[in-house]
Amino acid sequence: MKLLTVNLGSPRAVEYATDPSGTTGIFKEPADGPVRVADPGPPGRGASGVAGDAVCDLSRHGGNDQAVYAFAREDLDFWERELGRPLPNGAFGENLTTSGLDVNGARIGERWRIGPDVVLEATSGRISCLTFQRRMGEEGWVRRFTRHAATGAYLRVIVPGEIRAGDPIEIVHRPDHRVTVAMAFRAVTLERQLLPEVLAAGEALHTEVQRVAREYVTALKEREQNGT
Repeated sequence: MKLLTVNLGSPRAVEYATDPSGTTGIFKEPADGPVRVADPGPPGRGASGVAGDAVCDLSRHGGNDQAVYAFAREDLDFWERELGRPLPNGAFGENLTTSGLDVNGARIGERWRIGPDVVLEATSGRISCLTFQRRMGEEGWVRRFTRHAATGAYLRVIVPGEIRAGDPIEIVHRPDHRVTVAMAFRAVTLERQLLPEVLAAGEALHTEVQRVAREYVTALKEREQNGT
C-alpha cells in the first residue's frame, strides 16, 4: 500500500462555485516534494489539513473531521472505464491518491500511517455536490456517484508531519466494529435505516454524521412510543 500522489488545489473562479467568492479548490494537481499535514481546526473555521491546498467554501468543506480527502487509484480506474476518458490523480478533488488500500472498506476510526510520521484517521465518506458534478461535466453525476457508494474517505489528522508521493501506507489501528466508510456513507444517503448501526463507531465518526444518526434514532423512538 502506498501514496501515489499528494494533490493540491488553488482557488479557481468558476460560475458554479458555491462560495460567495465565486471560487473553488476542487481542481487539484500532484505536488512536487514533501507536503505538510496538520489539523486545520474546527468546521467553519478550519480549512484543509494539507498545506497549500485551497478550501474556498468553509461552510461545506474543511475542518478537522474532513481535513484530508483520500481516493483510491483503483476507483479512479473504474470510473475511467465507465466514463471512457482519462482521470488523472486528483481528478475527483482528492488530496491523496492511494494504491493497494481499501479506502472505502476502511472502518471508521481506522488509522493509517503515511511515511515515517503522519497518522490519519477515517471519519466518513465524501458526500457529492453540484460543484463536483459540474466539474465532471456529467449529467446525473451526483446520483451515479452516490449509487456506486465508493466515495473515498475523509480523514482527521492524529499525528501531523510531512508526506510525499511514494510514501508507504500502513494500517496501524483497525477498530473491532463493522462500520466502514462505505457503510457510513450509505447510511446518510440512500440507506438511512443503517443510521442506528453507524453509532457503533463512537466518537471517531464524523460529528455531522453522529448528529444525523442520533436525530434519526430519537425520531424513531418517538414514533415507536406514539405507535406510529
